[in-house]
Amino acid sequence: MARSGLVVGMVAGAVLAGMAADPSQVAVQARTDLQGALEELATLRRQIEEERLPLARRLHEIEDQVAAARKDVDRLHRTADNELVELNVLRAKAQSLSNRVASVEGLLAAYRDAFNTRLHVSEAPLYEAAVARAGVAQAAAGMEPAGRLEAQLKLLNVGLDRIERLLGGDRFEGEALNPAGRLEAGTFILLGPLAWFAGEGEGAAGVAQLQLNSPAPEIVPVPAALAAGIRQVARQGEGALPLDASMGNALKIQATHDPLWVHIRKGGPVMAPILLLGFSALVIFAIKWVQVSRVKTVSPGELEAILADLEKGDDRQAAARARSVPGPVGRMLEAAIPHARQPKEYIEEVMYEKMLGIRAHMERLLPFLALAAAAAPLLGLLGTVTGMINTFNMITVFGTGDPKTLAGGISEALITTEFGLVVAIPSLLLHAVLSRKVKGLLGAMEQLTVAFINGLPEPSNGPARDAFDSTQPVPNHA
Repeated sequence: MARSGLVVGMVAGAVLAGMAADPSQVAVQARTDLQGALEELATLRRQIEEERLPLARRLHEIEDQVAAARKDVDRLHRTADNELVELNVLRAKAQSLSNRVASVEGLLAAYRDAFNTRLHVSEAPLYEAAVARAGVAQAAAGMEPAGRLEAQLKLLNVGLDRIERLLGGDRFEGEALNPAGRLEAGTFILLGPLAWFAGEGEGAAGVAQLQLNSPAPEIVPVPAALAAGIRQVARQGEGALPLDASMGNALKIQATHDPLWVHIRKGGPVMAPILLLGFSALVIFAIKWVQVSRVKTVSPGELEAILADLEKGDDRQAAARARSVPGPVGRMLEAAIPHARQPKEYIEEVMYEKMLGIRAHMERLLPFLALAAAAAPLLGLLGTVTGMINTFNMITVFGTGDPKTLAGGISEALITTEFGLVVAIPSLLLHAVLSRKVKGLLGAMEQLTVAFINGLPEPSNGPARDAFDSTQPVPNHA
């Protein structure tokens, strides 16, 4: 295309030059130039034709290569998509396996904690190393999961071996605290969840159990016959062992039952007045009960006999019958007989005067029982307050970590209240019983007074019985 443009340019230049020259020459020259340009054009066409076929073939080859490359790209895209799907599946499987490993490790950690807490206190030294290795393996973040699981599964095998040994009974050496509080070497016997201990020689033998804040197992003593069986099993591997069906709970409950004197001493100094009140109330009740019970009343037959003697005028015989009745009732009748011929109001005053003296005598010391019933709970409350103050003082100094430190104050706080109620309730009941009995006795005496006055014979002569002489002095027979 560049060459044809050059030819056209030459022709145009020749025409322009011929216009200035001779026209014939210009025409010849133009034909010559045209012929040369046509030949050159034909040559160029041949060259183009010759070059077009290889270029077309090359173009087809390149297009085929591009199509093949596109196919390869599509295949690679499909392969990449498939591999991405497979990669996601593998990732999901890996995550699932990781979750399973974490779940298994969690179960193994829970088993380790449970295994450590289920161990009897005497077994702790035997399995301490295995439990520690399992804990270290679980905490090792740089270790492979398979290695961590394998290290923790060893503790599971240790636990299975322990179960097999305990099913048939296990014996091993160790130390325990004897009842005197000293460490003693000997042999532990384990059978399931139960444990016994036998010291060397004729040392302490009994049930081995853990006590709070104790550095080693403590030996709960058993009767001599049972202790001999424990020693025989510890030395020979066979014999009779005492079996506690309550799994040690009976021994623990028994240990909480203190003797009465120890229980009282735990109450503190306030227990002294509370017990003194209780003892005094019992003594007073016994004395008053005997005193009131010994008071004899006059039967209707005896009263009729006394009134018959008075009606006959035999005052001496009537006084003798009254003296035969022991106690204050006889004395009251004996005081009234000399005034039997006097007005009824006067006799009533004489007998009422005697009754007032008897009432004061019968009700003497009864208010002390009511006082004990009211004061004992207050003393118990005082012990509660002082005990709680001591408890909070100990908490301030020692904290709440050691329950034994707080036991003294809590015991004083609760025991004084307990004994205060123990003294108050019976004292209240005893006061009610005695008061009822004294009121019944006084009521019977009042009834006897009315019957005696109403049964007196009317005088045949002399002043009327109801003519009461207010100027006559009332004798005091109290």
